[in-house]
Amino acid sequence: MTDKALDGVRVLDMTHVQSGPSATQLLAWLGADVVKLEAPGGDITRRQLRDLPDVDSLYFTMLNCNKRSITLNTKTERGKELLTELIRRSDVLVENFGPGALDRMGFSWEHVHRLNPRLVYASIKGFGDGPYTGYKAYEVVAQAMGGSMSTTGSEDGPPLATGAQIGDSGSGVHTVAGILAALYQRERTGRGQRVRVAMQHAVLNLCRVKLRDHQRLAHGPLREYPVDDFGDEVPRSGNASGGGQPGWAVRCAPGGPNDYVYVIVQPVSWEPLCTLMGRPELAGDPAWATPEARLPQLGKMFQMIEEWTSTLPKWEVLEALNAHHIPCGPILSTKEIIEDASLAADGMIVEVEHPTRGTFTTVGSPLKLSDSPVEISSSPLLGAHNTEVFSGELGLAERDVELLKSEGVI
Repeated sequence: MTDKALDGVRVLDMTHVQSGPSATQLLAWLGADVVKLEAPGGDITRRQLRDLPDVDSLYFTMLNCNKRSITLNTKTERGKELLTELIRRSDVLVENFGPGALDRMGFSWEHVHRLNPRLVYASIKGFGDGPYTGYKAYEVVAQAMGGSMSTTGSEDGPPLATGAQIGDSGSGVHTVAGILAALYQRERTGRGQRVRVAMQHAVLNLCRVKLRDHQRLAHGPLREYPVDDFGDEVPRSGNASGGGQPGWAVRCAPGGPNDYVYVIVQPVSWEPLCTLMGRPELAGDPAWATPEARLPQLGKMFQMIEEWTSTLPKWEVLEALNAHHIPCGPILSTKEIIEDASLAADGMIVEVEHPTRGTFTTVGSPLKLSDSPVEISSSPLLGAHNTEVFSGELGLAERDVELLKSEGVI
């Protein structure tokens, strides 16, 4: 087997639901030995949103590939002793319990650091220090409080959540960055450290361009936004890019819910776009010829483009636009994505064999390392590696493992 980037790194995964498991799955894909520690009842997502009775849900399987699973009741004294041994043998601990949960269990950062000074202790919480610290956080709560929802939606509509899980999986990616940096620093210092990521902060980091635009408002309306009435905060702007080049999703034939192409109009694109629209005279018309002339009438401009695109299927529009190097992209439905042969060929749509549900489809690793290829394996059954870890690695006799099971410790 090819060496992996994180070969030799042991991760004690004390996470559940999405934000933490998304982080530890990426670490596993990079080659870390991720040991998922679950209560004897298992991660709640094993049972949530089940599509098949009595098997692990897709919610769980798609977030826990390439891991090992052990069970441990950390509320028992023997459970705490075993957790202590696991911590001493690990390089990274990742948790996303509620604030203070591990502290109350007796495993504060200070105590864990004494047990294993080289350990990187990563925590994902909803919020940082402050008045929100104790609030419960979920995906859309993080979007609401991180700047995403107030800037997503149409100008005259309500705030909307994005389909991308920027609060949960977005926090997971940020956590991976912090863990990798801490491991790299450990090579120089020999010391582990605390890594903290708040979901609100991760969303805010992904919304930084909206804070850019908030400050620009002090100098007048944002002309890149197709909004008539500006106040003192960044408005919702539909599908406008809000960047230096205006963009919009234009309808295509036959008019289904995802029959759209997103088109960005660069200065160099205007002349060929006019030709495609059948309006070549607009290329030299002073009312349309320059970006400055087009900005005040973006709505009308995209309406004209849509009059052309609405007569053609989105794949024909895509071909025509790309022939002139006009930036664009079709709106792909979940069905189109999961059936996309190119994504499968590039390892982004992957078929995985599961021991009880059969084959399931999942998203592959977006991290492509030339010397650390990813081979995706199934998520583990609950406690599948109890004997392997407790007996084979911690040295417990098989009868002791059976006793732990009968006593409800594992």
